Amino acid sequence: MSCLICERINMIKDGVNPYFVTELDTGYVVMGDHQHFSGYTLFLCKQHVSELHQLPHQYKMKYMEEMMLVAEAVFHVFKPQKLNYELLGNGDSHVHWHLFPRVEGDTPQRGPVWWLPKEEMWNDEKRPNKEVLEKMIEDMRTEIDRLLEHSASIG
Repeated sequence: MSCLICERINMIKDGVNPYFVTELDTGYVVMGDHQHFSGYTLFLCKQHVSELHQLPHQYKMKYMEEMMLVAEAVFHVFKPQKLNYELLGNGDSHVHWHLFPRVEGDTPQRGPVWWLPKEEMWNDEKRPNKEVLEKMIEDMRTEIDRLLEHSASIG
């Protein structure tokens, strides 16, 4: 059975994933294909496992640390009122985080993003155009680099 996350990672390695932001030690940062929630970002684990506890301890701790750094970058760049962190794996059983910037009124009723109808959330009209996507990627790279430099200077 093929893995969509592994396919996306292979696209990054082949230089053909237009949503690729940057590579960290344990994973790849990508912008979501659809941006109903402006700034929707994913952090794809380099190791193909279904559950966090299946990762070696040190790797798992580093992956969590890097995910928090990516989340902080999303928060700084897109300035949401709230940030949702989700690690589901029911559809694609390969550890990956969904980071959803949230603002008041982004869904018809308050609650998780998954309450939004699929046809609305994944509507092709929600795909960013090339210029918007390039700006999101550039801003995210810049902020991730800034946060990495800051953490290196204090640790």
